[in-house]
This record gives sequence, structure tokens and C-alpha cells, in this order.
Amino acid sequence: MAVTPPDEAARQRARERSDALAKPVGALGRLEELGAWLAACQGVCPPRPPERVRAVILAGDHGVTAREVSAYPSEVTALMVRAFVTGRAAMNVLARQHGATVRVLDIAVDADLSDLGDAVTRFKLRRSCGSIDRVDAITRTEAAQAVRVGRQIAAEEVAAGADLLILGDMGIGNTTPAAALTAASLGLTAEQVDGIGTGLDEAGRTHKAAVIETALRRVGERAVDPLERLAGLGSADLAVGAGFLAGAAEAGVPVLLDGVIAVAEAVLAEDLAPGAMAWFAAGHRSTEPAQAYALDKLGLTPLLDLGMRLGEGSGAMAAVPLLRSAALLLDEMALLGELGEGS
Repeated sequence: MAVTPPDEAARQRARERSDALAKPVGALGRLEELGAWLAACQGVCPPRPPERVRAVILAGDHGVTAREVSAYPSEVTALMVRAFVTGRAAMNVLARQHGATVRVLDIAVDADLSDLGDAVTRFKLRRSCGSIDRVDAITRTEAAQAVRVGRQIAAEEVAAGADLLILGDMGIGNTTPAAALTAASLGLTAEQVDGIGTGLDEAGRTHKAAVIETALRRVGERAVDPLERLAGLGSADLAVGAGFLAGAAEAGVPVLLDGVIAVAEAVLAEDLAPGAMAWFAAGHRSTEPAQAYALDKLGLTPLLDLGMRLGEGSGAMAAVPLLRSAALLLDEMALLGELGEGS
């Protein structure tokens, strides 16, 4: 499917209305840009505050975790999926505050979660994946299937009425493939994209960079092709995420991006569906260096900078009130020309 761009006429009307509000021009800063983006995505001015916010968390394990690239063991992934289901994770707490739904899906968790039911396991593709420094994470065929699954999940959320989507992640070790994908996508080195993930010390971070560099050398020029990139350096859950973001953009539903995982997936989504990036806004700035490079590529400036590095979609969810405020300001604030009326 082709990606239809947001409505530029609505964006321009929003800018003009913002300039005419009872305030100095530009005084609301980034909120004015945000309101114009929402207007363009909705095709109306003033835009409606997003009320049907739907978050999807994609869970999966990564074989590269065995290379000691994370401060936590892979068993934590399954434990966190159960925490999401019972509503006790940070993302659940934030979502409840903002009236958002949270859907967690087992894409490639290295555990049997069948007791959680079809709602969680319906889209499970495999258990974990290959260690990217030694073998491809998944096959090209699996990567293509995962992208199709991501588009299907996005279509279901759109059909459920979503007017704003958030993509979350859960997977111990997932910052390593995300960094590798970002490096391969943008022509960067492992050292440039490497970060501390769940809390590595400097020695651990240096080791992680070496693992990423090995993976990049192994895949080589194959990474030019986005499906080969996802297969060789990514994982099943990250490939599903790229498909999800491409599908959301194709459906014309805006997405508030989270941290390094979602932004790496967004770069891939732009490759899979050129023009997709126009439908994305950055919820927050992660502490991971790879996210900063990817945001620059996408031309996005984060709304929040709170030092968050949790994942789950938590940074994006924390930014939801800003989107609502941006829309309400355009709708309810007086125009400067109206202030003298009736006096």
C-alpha cells in the first residue's frame, strides 16, 4: 500500500490559527508544532484531542543475550509479559492514567506462555532467535512473515477505533539488535550506536559494541535490503514492529514513538513504506545513542527528555497529555482578534 501523506492544507490552517491565538507568535513552542501535526494527521483544524489511544507491546527474546550484552537474564522477558497481563508494569500504570489500552503479544518469547491464552500468544512466530554475531536472527522468509503480521496487528488496532497508536517493546537484550539495525540503516559504526541498555558498566558496553561490530561485518552488504537487514541483524519481534509502524502509516493513523527499539523499527518502516515517517512523532528522548541518530534521520525532535530508558512504550505514553493539550489549545483558546469583541 502507498502511504498517503498527512493533510498539508490542514497543517497550514493550524499554523495560521496558532499564530492568531491570544499570545505572542510562537509562544507555545513545540506545542504549536504538535498541534499542527495532529491537524495534518486528522485532516481537520482544530484537531481533536486523541481519546482512543491504543498501545501494543511486542515481546520477544534474543539469542544475542547469551553473549552477555544485558545486565538481566532472558527469563525476565516472560516474567514481564505476565506483569503486563496483570496490569502491574510501568506501562500499565501510565496507560491507566491516560485512559489508554495496553495489548501485549508474545511474538518470540523463549517460554511457553500458552496459559495466558490466545489474546497473548495468537501471533507467536517462534521462541527466541539466533545470536546475530554468529548467525542470522531469523530467515528472510520469517522476516517477511513478521512484517505481514505487524501490518495485520496494526489493522486490528485501527479497526478497533485507534486515533493514536503507541508501539512498545519487551525483550531482554533487544537494544543490541536495535543498535545493529540502526547502524546498518544509517551507515554508522557499532561504537556510535552502542549504549548501556539495561544498565551495563563501561566494560560491558565495550563488549556489547564488539558484538554489534561482529554482527555488522557478518551481514555486510546484505543489510542494504530491509528484509535482509531485519533477518540478519534484527529479530522476529522487531520485524513485526517495523510492519506495525508501516501498517499504521498506510492506514493514516498517527503513532507516538517510544525509545531506541521503536525508533529503529520506524527507520525500517520508512524503508518498507516510504513516507511513513510523516505519521510519526517522537514521544521521548532515550539515553541510548542509537535513538538520537535515528531521530535525526527521521527529522523528529522528542517531546520529553526525562532520562528514561525503560522501553515498554512508557516514554511515549508519558507524552500523551502533551498531544491532548496541543489539540485543546488550538480548539479552546481565544483568538487575539476576539478579545475586544463585546467590550
